[in-house]
Amino acid sequence: MNSERIQIPTLLAKVKTAQEAAALIEDGMVVGSSGFTRAGDSKAVLQALAERAQSNPLKITLLTGASLGHDTDGLLAESHALYKRMPFQSDNGLRSHINDGEVLFIDQHLGETAELLQAENIHPIDLAVIEVAMIRADGQLIPTTSVGNSATFVQQAKQLIIEVNMAVPTSIAGIHDIHIPERYPFRKPILIEKVDDRIGSIGIEFDPAKVVAVVFTNLSDSAATIAPPEAKTDAIAAHLIEFFEKEVHKGKLSYHLLPLQAGIGKVANAILQGFVNSPFEGLTMYSEVLQDSTFELIDAGKMDFASASSITVSKEWYQKLFINFERYKDKILLRPQNISNAAEVIRRLGVIAINTAIEFDIYGNVNSTHIYGTKMMNGIGGSGDFARNAYLSIFVCQAASKNDTISHVVPMVAHVDHTEHDVDILVTDFGLADLRGLAPRERAKVIIENCAHPDYREALLDYYTRALEKGGQTPHLLGEALSWHERLQKMGRMTSELERVASIQ
Repeated sequence: MNSERIQIPTLLAKVKTAQEAAALIEDGMVVGSSGFTRAGDSKAVLQALAERAQSNPLKITLLTGASLGHDTDGLLAESHALYKRMPFQSDNGLRSHINDGEVLFIDQHLGETAELLQAENIHPIDLAVIEVAMIRADGQLIPTTSVGNSATFVQQAKQLIIEVNMAVPTSIAGIHDIHIPERYPFRKPILIEKVDDRIGSIGIEFDPAKVVAVVFTNLSDSAATIAPPEAKTDAIAAHLIEFFEKEVHKGKLSYHLLPLQAGIGKVANAILQGFVNSPFEGLTMYSEVLQDSTFELIDAGKMDFASASSITVSKEWYQKLFINFERYKDKILLRPQNISNAAEVIRRLGVIAINTAIEFDIYGNVNSTHIYGTKMMNGIGGSGDFARNAYLSIFVCQAASKNDTISHVVPMVAHVDHTEHDVDILVTDFGLADLRGLAPRERAKVIIENCAHPDYREALLDYYTRALEKGGQTPHLLGEALSWHERLQKMGRMTSELERVASIQ
Protein backbone atom coordinates (compact mmCIF):
# COMPACT_ATOMS: atom_id res chain seq x y z
CA MET A 1 0.00 0.00 0.00
CA ASN A 2 2.82 2.43 0.85
CA SER A 3 4.43 1.83 -2.52
CA GLU A 4 1.12 2.58 -4.27
CA ARG A 5 0.78 5.89 -2.45
CA ILE A 6 4.49 6.76 -2.51
CA GLN A 7 5.91 5.78 -5.88
CA ILE A 8 9.33 7.37 -5.32
CA PRO A 9 11.21 4.75 -3.22
CA THR A 10 13.65 7.20 -1.62
CA LEU A 11 10.76 8.99 0.07
CA LEU A 12 9.69 5.86 1.94
CA ALA A 13 12.73 6.39 4.18
CA LYS A 14 11.34 9.80 5.16
CA VAL A 15 8.10 8.53 6.69
CA LYS A 16 7.69 10.08 10.16
CA THR A 17 5.02 10.56 12.77
CA ALA A 18 3.11 13.84 12.83
CA GLN A 19 4.98 14.78 16.02
CA GLU A 20 8.37 14.11 14.43
CA ALA A 21 7.39 16.18 11.39
CA ALA A 22 6.06 19.04 13.51
CA ALA A 23 9.39 19.17 15.34
CA LEU A 24 10.97 20.29 12.05
CA ILE A 25 8.97 23.54 12.12
CA GLU A 26 11.04 26.26 13.77
CA ASP A 27 10.12 29.42 15.63
CA GLY A 28 9.67 32.37 13.27
CA MET A 29 9.13 30.27 10.14
CA VAL A 30 6.69 31.20 7.39
CA VAL A 31 4.65 28.04 6.81
CA GLY A 32 2.37 27.35 3.88
CA SER A 33 -0.35 24.73 4.29
CA SER A 34 -2.71 23.15 1.82
CA GLY A 35 -6.36 23.62 2.58
CA PHE A 36 -9.23 25.63 1.13
CA THR A 37 -12.50 26.00 3.05
CA ARG A 38 -11.85 22.91 5.22
CA ALA A 39 -10.91 20.76 2.24
CA GLY A 40 -7.53 19.15 1.59
CA ASP A 41 -5.92 20.70 4.67
CA SER A 42 -3.17 19.47 6.98
CA LYS A 43 -4.93 17.14 9.40
CA ALA A 44 -1.99 15.94 11.48
CA VAL A 45 1.18 18.04 11.37
CA LEU A 46 -0.34 21.42 12.21
CA GLN A 47 -2.34 19.88 15.05
CA ALA A 48 0.85 18.24 16.35
CA LEU A 49 2.52 21.65 16.12
CA ALA A 50 -0.26 23.18 18.26
CA GLU A 51 0.28 20.46 20.86
CA ARG A 52 4.03 21.00 20.82
CA ALA A 53 3.65 24.78 21.24
CA GLN A 54 1.86 24.30 24.55
CA SER A 55 5.07 23.09 26.19
CA ASN A 56 7.67 24.52 23.79
CA PRO A 57 6.49 28.01 22.81
CA LEU A 58 7.00 29.17 19.24
CA LYS A 59 5.25 31.40 16.74
CA ILE A 60 4.86 31.01 13.00
CA THR A 61 3.30 32.94 10.15
CA LEU A 62 0.75 30.65 8.50
CA LEU A 63 -0.46 30.96 4.93
CA THR A 64 -3.12 28.68 3.47
CA GLY A 65 -5.53 28.65 0.58
CA ALA A 66 -8.46 29.60 2.80
CA SER A 67 -9.92 28.25 6.06
CA LEU A 68 -8.73 25.03 7.71
CA GLY A 69 -10.86 22.26 9.20
CA HIS A 70 -10.68 20.06 12.31
CA ASP A 71 -10.41 23.15 14.54
CA THR A 72 -6.76 23.46 13.49
CA ASP A 73 -6.78 27.27 13.37
CA GLY A 74 -8.39 27.42 16.80
CA LEU A 75 -5.90 24.95 18.31
CA LEU A 76 -2.96 26.90 16.90
CA ALA A 77 -4.38 30.15 18.26
CA GLU A 78 -5.11 28.70 21.71
CA SER A 79 -1.55 27.36 21.93
CA HIS A 80 -0.27 30.84 20.94
CA ALA A 81 1.59 29.36 17.98
CA LEU A 82 0.40 31.97 15.47
CA TYR A 83 2.13 35.30 14.95
CA LYS A 84 0.44 36.14 11.66
CA ARG A 85 -2.27 34.48 9.56
CA MET A 86 -3.38 34.99 5.94
CA PRO A 87 -5.40 35.12 3.69
CA PHE A 88 -8.68 33.79 5.18
CA GLN A 89 -10.08 32.03 8.25
CA SER A 90 -13.43 31.05 9.70
CA ASP A 91 -12.60 29.66 13.14
CA ASN A 92 -14.35 31.13 16.18
CA GLY A 93 -11.32 30.66 18.42
CA LEU A 94 -8.83 32.21 16.00
CA ARG A 95 -11.27 35.03 15.32
CA SER A 96 -11.19 36.02 19.00
CA HIS A 97 -7.39 36.10 19.03
CA ILE A 98 -7.38 38.21 15.86
CA ASN A 99 -9.87 40.72 17.26
CA ASP A 100 -7.95 40.85 20.55
CA GLY A 101 -4.84 41.79 18.57
CA GLU A 102 -2.77 38.76 19.57
CA VAL A 103 -2.72 37.26 16.08
CA LEU A 104 -2.08 39.60 13.16
CA PHE A 105 -4.39 38.85 10.26
CA ILE A 106 -3.92 39.90 6.65
CA ASP A 107 -7.27 39.74 4.87
CA GLN A 108 -6.42 39.19 1.21
CA HIS A 109 -8.26 38.57 -2.02
CA LEU A 110 -7.83 34.83 -2.44
CA GLY A 111 -6.55 35.27 -5.97
CA GLU A 112 -3.76 37.55 -4.76
CA THR A 113 -1.65 35.53 -2.30
CA ALA A 114 0.15 33.38 -4.87
CA GLU A 115 0.79 36.46 -7.00
CA LEU A 116 2.42 38.28 -4.09
CA LEU A 117 4.59 35.26 -3.30
CA GLN A 118 5.68 34.82 -6.88
CA ALA A 119 6.59 38.50 -7.17
CA GLU A 120 8.52 38.27 -3.87
CA ASN A 121 6.39 41.04 -2.38
CA ILE A 122 5.81 39.07 0.82
CA HIS A 123 8.13 36.80 2.78
CA PRO A 124 8.83 33.51 0.97
CA ILE A 125 7.66 30.17 2.31
CA ASP A 126 10.18 28.43 4.54
CA LEU A 127 8.29 25.17 4.82
CA ALA A 128 5.09 23.83 3.26
CA VAL A 129 2.76 21.14 4.62
CA ILE A 130 0.77 19.65 1.76
CA GLU A 131 -1.93 16.98 1.82
CA VAL A 132 -1.92 14.59 -1.14
CA ALA A 133 -3.61 11.38 -2.22
CA MET A 134 -0.40 10.00 -3.70
CA ILE A 135 3.15 10.80 -4.79
CA ARG A 136 3.64 9.69 -8.37
CA ALA A 137 6.80 8.21 -9.83
CA ASP A 138 6.91 11.00 -12.43
CA GLY A 139 7.50 13.59 -9.69
CA GLN A 140 3.96 14.86 -9.25
CA LEU A 141 1.92 15.29 -6.10
CA ILE A 142 -1.76 14.44 -6.57
CA PRO A 143 -3.78 16.78 -4.31
CA THR A 144 -6.89 15.62 -2.51
CA THR A 145 -10.07 17.71 -2.32
CA SER A 146 -8.53 21.13 -2.86
CA VAL A 147 -5.70 22.83 -4.69
CA GLY A 148 -5.77 26.32 -3.18
CA ASN A 149 -2.28 27.80 -3.04
CA SER A 150 -0.55 24.42 -2.79
CA ALA A 151 1.16 24.57 -6.18
CA THR A 152 2.80 27.91 -5.37
CA PHE A 153 3.73 26.78 -1.85
CA VAL A 154 5.42 23.65 -3.25
CA GLN A 155 7.27 25.69 -5.83
CA GLN A 156 8.43 28.30 -3.31
CA ALA A 157 9.12 26.35 -0.13
CA LYS A 158 12.64 25.47 0.94
CA GLN A 159 11.33 22.33 2.67
CA LEU A 160 8.26 20.12 2.21
CA ILE A 161 6.28 17.97 4.60
CA ILE A 162 3.82 15.77 2.73
CA GLU A 163 0.72 14.33 4.38
CA VAL A 164 -0.51 11.29 2.45
CA ASN A 165 -4.21 10.89 3.24
CA MET A 166 -5.33 7.27 2.92
CA ALA A 167 -8.99 8.33 3.33
CA VAL A 168 -8.99 9.80 -0.18
CA PRO A 169 -8.97 7.21 -3.00
CA THR A 170 -6.20 7.37 -5.56
CA SER A 171 -8.93 7.51 -8.20
CA ILE A 172 -9.14 11.23 -7.43
CA ALA A 173 -6.17 11.63 -9.79
CA GLY A 174 -7.36 13.36 -12.92
CA ILE A 175 -9.72 15.99 -11.50
CA HIS A 176 -6.97 18.56 -10.94
CA ASP A 177 -5.71 21.05 -13.51
CA ILE A 178 -2.46 22.52 -12.20
CA HIS A 179 -1.11 25.59 -13.96
CA ILE A 180 1.31 28.13 -12.51
CA PRO A 181 1.42 31.40 -14.49
CA GLU A 182 4.79 32.73 -15.55
CA ARG A 183 6.53 35.47 -13.58
CA TYR A 184 6.21 39.04 -14.75
CA PRO A 185 7.14 40.36 -17.31
CA PHE A 186 6.95 36.98 -19.05
CA ARG A 187 3.36 36.11 -18.22
CA LYS A 188 1.23 34.60 -20.96
CA PRO A 189 -2.57 34.55 -21.31
CA ILE A 190 -4.47 32.00 -19.25
CA LEU A 191 -6.03 30.03 -22.09
CA ILE A 192 -9.37 29.14 -20.53
CA GLU A 193 -12.22 29.91 -22.91
CA LYS A 194 -14.74 27.42 -21.48
CA VAL A 195 -15.12 26.20 -17.92
CA ASP A 196 -14.03 22.66 -18.88
CA ASP A 197 -10.82 23.70 -20.67
CA ARG A 198 -7.71 21.98 -19.32
CA ILE A 199 -4.49 24.00 -19.43
CA GLY A 200 -2.17 22.23 -16.99
CA SER A 201 -1.08 18.93 -15.48
CA ILE A 202 -2.96 16.49 -13.24
CA GLY A 203 -0.54 17.01 -10.37
CA ILE A 204 1.90 19.43 -8.75
CA GLU A 205 5.49 19.05 -9.88
CA PHE A 206 7.94 18.95 -6.94
CA ASP A 207 11.56 18.40 -6.04
CA PRO A 208 11.91 15.22 -3.92
CA ALA A 209 15.10 16.64 -2.42
CA LYS A 210 12.99 19.26 -0.60
CA VAL A 211 10.98 16.63 1.26
CA VAL A 212 11.96 16.39 4.94
CA ALA A 213 9.05 14.22 6.10
CA VAL A 214 6.15 12.13 4.84
CA VAL A 215 3.26 11.59 7.24
CA PHE A 216 0.39 9.15 6.72
CA THR A 217 -3.13 10.16 7.76
CA ASN A 218 -6.54 8.57 7.36
CA LEU A 219 -8.98 11.39 8.05
CA SER A 220 -11.83 12.86 6.03
CA ASP A 221 -12.23 16.60 5.60
CA SER A 222 -14.23 18.48 8.19
CA ALA A 223 -17.83 18.50 7.04
CA ALA A 224 -19.27 21.73 5.74
CA THR A 225 -22.06 23.25 7.78
CA ILE A 226 -24.96 23.08 5.35
CA ALA A 227 -28.30 24.36 6.56
CA PRO A 228 -31.43 23.40 4.64
CA PRO A 229 -33.21 26.16 2.75
CA GLU A 230 -35.63 28.19 4.86
CA ALA A 231 -38.10 30.98 4.23
CA LYS A 232 -35.57 33.78 3.84
CA THR A 233 -33.13 31.90 1.59
CA ASP A 234 -36.06 30.56 -0.44
CA ALA A 235 -37.29 34.13 -0.92
CA ILE A 236 -33.84 35.34 -1.99
CA ALA A 237 -33.54 32.45 -4.45
CA ALA A 238 -37.01 33.19 -5.85
CA HIS A 239 -36.14 36.85 -6.44
CA LEU A 240 -32.95 35.82 -8.25
CA ILE A 241 -34.66 33.20 -10.39
CA GLU A 242 -37.33 35.75 -11.38
CA PHE A 243 -34.61 38.28 -12.26
CA PHE A 244 -32.76 35.76 -14.44
CA GLU A 245 -35.98 34.79 -16.22
CA LYS A 246 -36.61 38.45 -17.03
CA GLU A 247 -33.05 38.75 -18.40
CA VAL A 248 -33.75 35.75 -20.65
CA HIS A 249 -37.03 37.26 -21.89
CA LYS A 250 -35.16 40.48 -22.69
CA GLY A 251 -32.66 38.48 -24.76
CA LYS A 252 -29.72 39.31 -22.48
CA LEU A 253 -29.21 35.73 -21.30
CA SER A 254 -30.24 32.24 -22.34
CA TYR A 255 -31.63 29.50 -20.10
CA HIS A 256 -28.04 28.22 -19.84
CA LEU A 257 -27.17 31.57 -18.24
CA LEU A 258 -23.40 32.21 -18.00
CA PRO A 259 -20.94 30.42 -15.68
CA LEU A 260 -22.02 30.77 -12.05
CA GLN A 261 -19.91 31.58 -9.02
CA ALA A 262 -21.28 31.35 -5.51
CA GLY A 263 -19.55 32.14 -2.25
CA ILE A 264 -19.13 29.53 0.46
CA GLY A 265 -21.76 29.07 3.15
CA LYS A 266 -25.28 28.02 3.89
CA VAL A 267 -26.94 31.04 2.27
CA ALA A 268 -25.12 30.67 -1.05
CA ASN A 269 -25.62 26.91 -1.04
CA ALA A 270 -29.34 27.26 -0.36
CA ILE A 271 -29.71 29.83 -3.11
CA LEU A 272 -28.03 27.57 -5.66
CA GLN A 273 -30.40 24.78 -4.63
CA GLY A 274 -33.17 27.06 -5.88
CA PHE A 275 -32.01 26.34 -9.45
CA VAL A 276 -33.01 22.67 -9.08
CA ASN A 277 -36.69 23.49 -9.61
CA SER A 278 -36.12 26.32 -12.07
CA PRO A 279 -36.41 26.40 -15.87
CA PHE A 280 -32.64 26.81 -16.21
CA GLU A 281 -30.52 23.93 -17.52
CA GLY A 282 -27.16 23.25 -19.12
CA LEU A 283 -25.63 25.34 -16.35
CA THR A 284 -21.89 25.65 -15.75
CA MET A 285 -19.87 26.91 -12.81
CA TYR A 286 -16.54 28.75 -12.59
CA SER A 287 -16.17 29.27 -8.87
CA GLU A 288 -13.98 28.72 -5.83
CA VAL A 289 -15.86 25.95 -4.05
CA LEU A 290 -18.05 23.05 -5.10
CA GLN A 291 -20.71 22.65 -2.40
CA ASP A 292 -23.59 20.21 -1.92
CA SER A 293 -25.75 22.24 -4.27
CA THR A 294 -23.26 21.78 -7.13
CA PHE A 295 -23.65 18.01 -7.04
CA GLU A 296 -27.40 18.25 -6.49
CA LEU A 297 -27.62 20.31 -9.68
CA ILE A 298 -25.51 17.73 -11.52
CA ASP A 299 -27.77 14.94 -10.27
CA ALA A 300 -30.84 16.91 -11.33
CA GLY A 301 -29.45 17.24 -14.85
CA LYS A 302 -29.24 21.01 -14.44
CA MET A 303 -25.44 21.49 -14.34
CA ASP A 304 -23.11 20.17 -17.03
CA PHE A 305 -19.70 21.11 -15.62
CA ALA A 306 -18.17 22.83 -12.59
CA SER A 307 -14.67 24.24 -12.08
CA ALA A 308 -13.37 25.46 -8.71
CA SER A 309 -10.46 25.20 -6.27
CA SER A 310 -12.00 22.86 -3.67
CA ILE A 311 -14.77 20.44 -2.86
CA THR A 312 -16.38 21.45 0.44
CA VAL A 313 -19.45 19.37 1.20
CA SER A 314 -21.48 17.98 4.09
CA LYS A 315 -20.63 14.63 5.66
CA GLU A 316 -23.48 13.01 3.73
CA TRP A 317 -22.25 14.31 0.40
CA TYR A 318 -18.60 13.52 1.17
CA GLN A 319 -19.46 9.84 1.52
CA LYS A 320 -21.85 9.86 -1.44
CA LEU A 321 -19.30 11.61 -3.65
CA PHE A 322 -16.54 9.06 -3.23
CA ILE A 323 -18.88 6.08 -3.40
CA ASN A 324 -20.09 7.35 -6.79
CA PHE A 325 -16.97 9.24 -7.81
CA GLU A 326 -16.92 8.05 -11.42
CA ARG A 327 -20.35 9.65 -11.87
CA TYR A 328 -18.91 13.11 -11.20
CA LYS A 329 -15.26 12.80 -12.18
CA ASP A 330 -15.67 13.97 -15.78
CA LYS A 331 -17.88 16.89 -14.72
CA ILE A 332 -15.52 18.72 -12.34
CA LEU A 333 -12.06 20.31 -12.25
CA LEU A 334 -10.05 21.70 -9.35
CA ARG A 335 -7.53 24.46 -10.07
CA PRO A 336 -5.07 26.65 -8.14
CA GLN A 337 -6.96 29.56 -6.61
CA ASN A 338 -5.04 32.18 -8.57
CA ILE A 339 -6.55 30.48 -11.65
CA SER A 340 -10.05 29.88 -10.27
CA ASN A 341 -10.05 33.53 -9.15
CA ALA A 342 -8.13 35.05 -12.07
CA ALA A 343 -9.61 38.36 -13.20
CA GLU A 344 -8.69 37.61 -16.81
CA VAL A 345 -10.69 34.39 -16.88
CA ILE A 346 -13.63 35.68 -14.84
CA ARG A 347 -14.11 38.57 -17.24
CA ARG A 348 -13.59 36.49 -20.38
CA LEU A 349 -16.17 33.89 -19.34
CA GLY A 350 -18.69 36.48 -18.19
CA VAL A 351 -19.17 34.92 -14.78
CA ILE A 352 -22.34 35.63 -12.80
CA ALA A 353 -21.04 36.13 -9.26
CA ILE A 354 -23.31 35.57 -6.25
CA ASN A 355 -21.77 36.44 -2.88
CA THR A 356 -22.98 37.06 0.64
CA ALA A 357 -22.91 40.40 2.45
CA ILE A 358 -22.95 41.16 6.16
CA GLU A 359 -24.65 44.46 5.32
CA PHE A 360 -24.99 46.98 2.52
CA ASP A 361 -25.90 50.63 2.50
CA ILE A 362 -28.40 52.75 0.62
CA TYR A 363 -25.85 53.55 -2.10
CA GLY A 364 -24.76 49.97 -2.75
CA ASN A 365 -21.51 49.71 -0.77
CA VAL A 366 -21.06 46.24 0.74
CA ASN A 367 -19.47 45.09 4.00
CA SER A 368 -18.50 41.42 3.81
CA THR A 369 -16.03 41.13 6.66
CA HIS A 370 -16.45 43.33 9.74
CA ILE A 371 -19.00 43.47 12.55
CA TYR A 372 -19.44 47.06 13.80
CA GLY A 373 -16.68 48.00 11.36
CA THR A 374 -13.95 46.70 13.67
CA LYS A 375 -14.44 43.02 14.49
CA MET A 376 -13.24 40.62 11.80
CA MET A 377 -15.67 37.86 10.89
CA ASN A 378 -14.00 35.60 8.29
CA GLY A 379 -12.43 37.64 5.52
CA ILE A 380 -13.12 38.93 2.04
CA GLY A 381 -12.32 35.55 0.48
CA GLY A 382 -12.72 35.57 -3.27
CA SER A 383 -15.76 37.83 -3.41
CA GLY A 384 -13.66 40.80 -4.49
CA ASP A 385 -11.90 38.83 -7.23
CA PHE A 386 -15.28 38.04 -8.73
CA ALA A 387 -17.24 41.21 -7.93
CA ARG A 388 -14.82 43.49 -9.73
CA ASN A 389 -14.65 41.35 -12.86
CA ALA A 390 -17.99 39.57 -13.18
CA TYR A 391 -20.59 40.04 -15.90
CA LEU A 392 -23.06 40.41 -13.04
CA SER A 393 -21.92 41.17 -9.49
CA ILE A 394 -24.68 40.09 -7.10
CA PHE A 395 -24.70 40.36 -3.31
CA VAL A 396 -27.31 38.72 -1.13
CA CYS A 397 -28.26 38.82 2.55
CA GLN A 398 -31.35 38.79 4.70
CA ALA A 399 -32.98 42.18 5.21
CA ALA A 400 -32.96 41.89 9.00
CA SER A 401 -31.90 39.35 11.63
CA LYS A 402 -31.92 38.59 15.38
CA ASN A 403 -35.71 38.92 15.59
CA ASP A 404 -35.45 41.89 13.23
CA THR A 405 -33.39 43.93 15.72
CA ILE A 406 -30.59 44.29 13.16
CA SER A 407 -31.17 45.79 9.74
CA HIS A 408 -28.71 44.65 7.10
CA VAL A 409 -29.61 47.65 4.95
CA VAL A 410 -28.08 50.69 6.65
CA PRO A 411 -27.42 54.37 5.88
CA MET A 412 -23.66 53.73 5.65
CA VAL A 413 -21.78 50.46 6.02
CA ALA A 414 -19.36 50.37 8.93
CA HIS A 415 -16.65 48.86 6.71
CA VAL A 416 -16.39 48.81 2.92
CA ASP A 417 -15.16 45.71 1.10
CA HIS A 418 -16.96 46.26 -2.21
CA THR A 419 -17.68 49.78 -3.33
CA GLU A 420 -20.82 50.78 -5.17
CA HIS A 421 -18.77 50.72 -8.39
CA ASP A 422 -18.44 46.91 -8.21
CA VAL A 423 -22.01 46.02 -7.27
CA ASP A 424 -24.73 45.40 -9.85
CA ILE A 425 -27.53 43.61 -8.00
CA LEU A 426 -28.55 43.50 -4.33
CA VAL A 427 -31.03 40.93 -3.05
CA THR A 428 -32.73 40.33 0.28
CA ASP A 429 -35.71 38.23 1.24
CA PHE A 430 -37.89 41.29 0.57
CA GLY A 431 -36.77 42.03 -2.96
CA LEU A 432 -34.12 42.76 -5.56
CA ALA A 433 -32.49 46.06 -6.52
CA ASP A 434 -30.98 46.30 -10.00
CA LEU A 435 -28.41 49.09 -9.70
CA ARG A 436 -27.06 49.02 -13.24
CA GLY A 437 -27.09 52.44 -14.83
CA LEU A 438 -28.29 54.21 -11.69
CA ALA A 439 -26.70 57.27 -10.06
CA PRO A 440 -26.33 57.29 -6.24
CA ARG A 441 -29.58 59.20 -5.65
CA GLU A 442 -31.46 56.72 -7.83
CA ARG A 443 -29.78 53.76 -6.14
CA ALA A 444 -30.86 54.87 -2.69
CA LYS A 445 -34.55 54.88 -3.59
CA VAL A 446 -34.41 51.50 -5.32
CA ILE A 447 -32.48 49.83 -2.50
CA ILE A 448 -34.73 51.17 0.25
CA GLU A 449 -37.95 50.38 -1.59
CA ASN A 450 -36.94 46.89 -2.73
CA CYS A 451 -34.48 45.48 -0.22
CA ALA A 452 -35.04 47.01 3.22
CA HIS A 453 -37.12 45.29 5.89
CA PRO A 454 -40.47 47.11 6.27
CA ASP A 455 -39.65 47.92 9.90
CA TYR A 456 -36.70 50.04 8.74
CA ARG A 457 -37.86 51.55 5.46
CA GLU A 458 -39.39 54.67 6.98
CA ALA A 459 -36.25 55.40 9.01
CA LEU A 460 -34.03 54.88 5.98
CA LEU A 461 -36.19 57.14 3.85
CA ASP A 462 -36.18 59.76 6.60
CA TYR A 463 -32.38 59.64 6.76
CA TYR A 464 -32.08 59.89 2.98
CA THR A 465 -34.59 62.75 2.72
CA ARG A 466 -32.77 64.79 5.34
CA ALA A 467 -29.40 64.00 3.76
CA LEU A 468 -30.67 65.36 0.45
CA GLU A 469 -31.03 68.77 2.08
CA LYS A 470 -27.25 68.79 2.63
CA GLY A 471 -26.68 68.12 -1.07
CA GLY A 472 -23.81 66.27 -2.66
CA GLN A 473 -23.32 63.50 -5.20
CA THR A 474 -23.77 60.93 -2.42
CA PRO A 475 -25.83 62.68 0.30
CA HIS A 476 -25.00 61.76 3.90
CA LEU A 477 -25.50 63.08 7.41
CA LEU A 478 -22.05 62.42 8.81
CA GLY A 479 -23.18 62.80 12.39
CA GLU A 480 -25.80 60.09 11.93
CA ALA A 481 -24.29 57.85 9.26
CA LEU A 482 -23.11 55.21 11.74
CA SER A 483 -25.67 55.94 14.44
CA TRP A 484 -27.57 52.74 13.64
CA HIS A 485 -24.51 50.68 14.60
CA GLU A 486 -24.01 52.77 17.73
CA ARG A 487 -27.61 52.19 18.79
CA LEU A 488 -27.21 48.49 18.23
CA GLN A 489 -24.19 48.44 20.54
CA LYS A 490 -25.91 50.51 23.23
CA MET A 491 -29.51 49.31 22.98
CA GLY A 492 -29.34 45.95 21.23
CA ARG A 493 -31.48 47.20 18.35
CA MET A 494 -31.09 49.46 15.34
CA THR A 495 -34.00 51.61 16.45
CA SER A 496 -34.85 54.91 14.87
CA GLU A 497 -33.86 58.19 16.52
CA LEU A 498 -37.50 58.81 17.49
CA GLU A 499 -37.63 55.44 19.25
CA ARG A 500 -34.35 56.20 20.99
CA VAL A 501 -35.65 59.56 22.32
CA ALA A 502 -38.91 57.93 23.39
CA SER A 503 -37.04 55.22 25.30
CA ILE A 504 -35.00 57.87 27.18
CA GLN A 505 -38.15 59.83 28.10
